[in-house]
Amino acid sequence: MDENKKAVDEKEITEEEALEHVHQNRRYIGTKETFAYILNDFSNSFNIGKYGNRFIWDVVKIDFKIAAYVNIFTGIWDTVNDIFIGAIVDKTRTRWGKFKPYVLFMKIPLTIIGSLYWFMPFFFPDTAADYAPKLIFYFAFGVITETAGTFSGIAQGGLMSTITPHPIDRTRLITQANFWSGFIGEKLPELMMGVFIDLINNKIVRWKLRDLFVGMGLLTSVVATAASFYFIYVTRERVQQTIEKPSLMQGFKAIFNNFPILMITLSDFLAGFGVSIGRSNYFIDVLGSATLQTIVGIPAAPVSNISYALIGPMRKRFSTKAIWIGEDIYTDMCWLSVFALGSINQNFTKRKVMIPIFMVEEFVEMWTFGLRHVIGQELYNEAMDYCEWKNGYRMEAMTSVAKGLVGKLQRIAMNAVQNLIMAKIGYIQGKTIGTQALSTKWWIFAMGTGIPIITSSLGVIPKFFYPLTGPKRDSMYADLLERRKQMAARVTEAGDDLDELARIAKAEIRGDYVQNREVD
Repeated sequence: MDENKKAVDEKEITEEEALEHVHQNRRYIGTKETFAYILNDFSNSFNIGKYGNRFIWDVVKIDFKIAAYVNIFTGIWDTVNDIFIGAIVDKTRTRWGKFKPYVLFMKIPLTIIGSLYWFMPFFFPDTAADYAPKLIFYFAFGVITETAGTFSGIAQGGLMSTITPHPIDRTRLITQANFWSGFIGEKLPELMMGVFIDLINNKIVRWKLRDLFVGMGLLTSVVATAASFYFIYVTRERVQQTIEKPSLMQGFKAIFNNFPILMITLSDFLAGFGVSIGRSNYFIDVLGSATLQTIVGIPAAPVSNISYALIGPMRKRFSTKAIWIGEDIYTDMCWLSVFALGSINQNFTKRKVMIPIFMVEEFVEMWTFGLRHVIGQELYNEAMDYCEWKNGYRMEAMTSVAKGLVGKLQRIAMNAVQNLIMAKIGYIQGKTIGTQALSTKWWIFAMGTGIPIITSSLGVIPKFFYPLTGPKRDSMYADLLERRKQMAARVTEAGDDLDELARIAKAEIRGDYVQNREVD
């Protein structure tokens, strides 16, 4: 009797342990594909996007109010075409996969079209901020790139969630990519731009800002595209899609019954009300040097890499949900402290005060850098797996569209607000750095530190309701593992049937050919 009970207990323990570690039992991604994934992550940050506003404000010189209207119109178009493009992508079934063809065949055309953006100062030299042909080009460029970028963006996002079926393998991949892409030099263009902008503004080098932006813009576009193209070429989708193509109604169902994605989307939406113009503008227009932003980050640079070592221990001790909430609050407190200290006695204008404050903030905040970059991506991937578990099919594209649609509608409004605020606070386009009015400088400081935190603070609330944690998450992956084995068997059988039909058809064609030849 006791022996039987002991055997049952041992069986229960074995099953429990198997359930707990069911998603840790295989590694799908090899060295070559891991390296390609790292290059792709590197390509996503190898750009000068941080200085994009300066390019429009001070080089192309698009009027703030007109830029706001253009952003509204292009944003509306982007939201409309998202729905149709998402439906097309989710119905795609090819020998290369569901997502890969769209990314593979759009990278190079997007790069060529995107290069025209940096040539705007040459197409329209020394023109007024409201010059009609320049505004028409700016508008048309926005519409074309948004449409092509939607296909590529939706497909690439879906591809990332299907290259491996196991979350531990996926987390390892995301962690390595974020860690090593920094060593490769993903932030190098931004660092170089800061130095060059200072050298030009202080007349140490006789370059034009126009030439700097064109050269760096083209260089980063080509390098980033090459790195991303290599990844798309060598990787493959390993999470099988259902043979049956889901209908549009099934797509909408998969969105509304996916509670994890609803909570992520709601959190992003509430946080998206943060009013910000970026901290780089504060360093340029208030402290008078873009390079200072690089200098204040030097003490924290090693910490950002060390922080990735905390991911494993933190995930063992805390749930993904707890880490998501804790990182948000921790980072907010860091920046509110900077805002408070900088607002005392006009400290925000004093380099000797603000440089040490920013150095301390960067050092303290960067301990959560790794968690922020890995956990956010993994949460979205978990939500895609939840869709498969809940409905029996995956809807990466439509879910991405729905999630992005909310954010895009919001960004339309917030981009317009940002441009209108810049005009309202008295910012004068093209003015020598450091010479804006004192009140304007304070607003630039506030919208780079405290105001974004205060206006986005409600974003933390939905995080408390995120459901995938503990036994529920483990049970989900146990079920998915079994289902995917069955799905793989079905796809293999379907492929064998198609091969057999093709063989018969070829034989019949050859027979008809021989018969016809004999008749002749």
